[in-house]
Amino acid sequence: MPLEFNEDNQTTNHYLYYGDNLSILQQYIEDEHVGLIYIDPPFNTGKLQKRTEIEVELDAKGDRVGFQGKTYRTYKGKTTHYTDKFESSDAYLKFLRPRFEEAYRVLHPHGSFFLHIDYREVHYCKVMLDEIFGRESFMNEIIWAYDYGGRPKSRWPAKHDNILWYAKNPKHYTFNFDEMDRIPYMAPGLVGKEKAARGKTPTDVWWHTIVSTNGSEKTGYPTQKPLGILNRIVKVHSAPGDILLDFFAGSGTFGEAAARHNRSSILIDNNIPAIKIIIDRLKFHGIKLVNASYETLMEEVDEKSSA
Repeated sequence: MPLEFNEDNQTTNHYLYYGDNLSILQQYIEDEHVGLIYIDPPFNTGKLQKRTEIEVELDAKGDRVGFQGKTYRTYKGKTTHYTDKFESSDAYLKFLRPRFEEAYRVLHPHGSFFLHIDYREVHYCKVMLDEIFGRESFMNEIIWAYDYGGRPKSRWPAKHDNILWYAKNPKHYTFNFDEMDRIPYMAPGLVGKEKAARGKTPTDVWWHTIVSTNGSEKTGYPTQKPLGILNRIVKVHSAPGDILLDFFAGSGTFGEAAARHNRSSILIDNNIPAIKIIIDRLKFHGIKLVNASYETLMEEVDEKSSA
């Protein structure tokens, strides 16, 4: 029997699978079963990615300066690593293709698919997705822009990610315009007071900070994406009660966004630390680990930690 994590002993609508996502999609997920898919696969950066857990506290003699010039002292915790490197771009695309095809199979006829990627592979992924979904199903390339990290002096610094949106049926899909969080005018004095107070419709460029190293949202997962980005996708592109899928679930942000807005979710990951983070994050919403024993997985983590 799958384990259920639910502090209030309520029926859960969130299901977590451990293992290879391609096999799990083929074995467990029915045709045209999910209304919205978002995935954030490896970017093929060619690097060893790492994330160090950081705690900070106010300290006049600290080593970090933050908002409004306040000074903080940093305390570093454990560091998580994973390799984001394939033998070649061709190998990377061969890895993704059958997973994209499965995404198309399980997506509801009126559903949407979102791929979160970056500049290295986005153009090649779009060509592949055009083949699978059809070029007419491509709706938008959304740019998530942020201002964080180093700035090389040999080229323009890359400070954005790319999110490709495909609708399975480009003539019939969910787009809840009224659920969109409006944004402030950059020059509110140039419009009327009422219009300035209401804000304006966001474009396909989304300015949003990364997950703060000392914020309550952080989980310590190396590639965690901001809840604000996923909230917008969930609210605009699905309806309460819809089933949402993320088969590169990572830190579980898409699952949390689904839970916050009364959607169901199916999450898949092959990384045991990710499984633990997702369960810890969603246990109050109710989540089932369907195809594995939580205790056995945690024993494997303990064995690796002590080795």
